[in-house]
Amino acid sequence: MSIKTINTPNAPQPAGHYSQAVVHNGLVFVAGQLSIDPKTGEHLLGSIEEQTDQTLKNLAAILEASGSDLSHVLKTTVYIPDINYWSAVNQIYARFFGDHRPARAVIPTRDLHYGFLIEIEAVAAVK
Repeated sequence: MSIKTINTPNAPQPAGHYSQAVVHNGLVFVAGQLSIDPKTGEHLLGSIEEQTDQTLKNLAAILEASGSDLSHVLKTTVYIPDINYWSAVNQIYARFFGDHRPARAVIPTRDLHYGFLIEIEAVAAVK
């Protein structure tokens, strides 16, 4: 049983006891990503559109470091503090994924850590 942990400088570094992603049996399990600038560590707390864009860029960078990409995502889980954000999130999400439509769950939750408006985790296949 081979388990590989992923750590790329092109995405925010873990702030706790977890990996950016874990690869096992041809699958990539990406930890929940937030709108954090990977170069500076700054929390980017702009609009929901800006946060969604940065969060998906971070997700894409981790997938690339894992030998995968957005077109190989099988499922995402999206956490937002208010379902009213969904329309704006979906527009940015659709731009990133294009014709690819992975399975998805959208979970309205209470507050997200540090005042973020979105967190996204994913499971993908290795290319």
